[in-house]
Amino acid sequence: MERDNYFVEGLQGAGKSTFVHKFSEQFPDYKIFREGDYSPVELAWCAYCTEEEYSGILEEYPALEGEIKAKTILEGGHRIICYTQILTDILDFHRNLEKFEIYNGNLERAAFEEVVLGRYAKWNGRGQVFECSVFQNIVENQMLYLQMTDDEILCFYRKLKNILEGKPYKIIYLDVDDIAAGITCIRKERSDEKGNELWFPLMVRYVEESPYGKKHALAGFEGLICHLARRRALEHRIMEEVFKGRVIIFKSKGYRMEEVLMQLR
Repeated sequence: MERDNYFVEGLQGAGKSTFVHKFSEQFPDYKIFREGDYSPVELAWCAYCTEEEYSGILEEYPALEGEIKAKTILEGGHRIICYTQILTDILDFHRNLEKFEIYNGNLERAAFEEVVLGRYAKWNGRGQVFECSVFQNIVENQMLYLQMTDDEILCFYRKLKNILEGKPYKIIYLDVDDIAAGITCIRKERSDEKGNELWFPLMVRYVEESPYGKKHALAGFEGLICHLARRRALEHRIMEEVFKGRVIIFKSKGYRMEEVLMQLR
């Protein structure tokens, strides 16, 4: 198999993490980037700080200084902290570091696009696999927080396609037909041993408290499904209108790894 790069995408609960794990077992020589890792293209679950902000974080959390420094990478004029990889009982540490992410509307649209497109422009990897690096976090920030229209988001992805021209990559998309059934399933999977839901309340709150969610009164299970249905339709448009020829679509959790390997060869 040629040493392409692969971007594994799909809605929440589509089985992206499971797919990446299976892929890594088949091809252990590929470099895997999961959410929260220091990635050359994506910044999910990472703080993106100026030197001044970084110094302030170290001053605020002296007990964690060593761990913070160990999980920090200097990139240009910024410090990238993989803060979700730091385990601590200090209250609000993760919530406070979340404020330094490039998502959740923390950056204006122009600044957000500059950071994302700039990092993709510098990337020249080979034999790498990325989880949720092309669509999920970028699209949700654009939809829910920057409140961009579908056409504006398509315009962004045309810019990204131009930047990726000549670079070896394919998008593997795990497609979910029944979104509601998929979410119902992962609500159970992502609960603790007592049945307390861990993921679902956070995801619902993320949608409800977003500017788009408030404007369109998205609430509860139905609000989440409404958002994900729009996102799925938009991602299909992006794949068809922008990345056609670069996409391989498999049915979520309905594929056989042998079939995957045949298509990737």
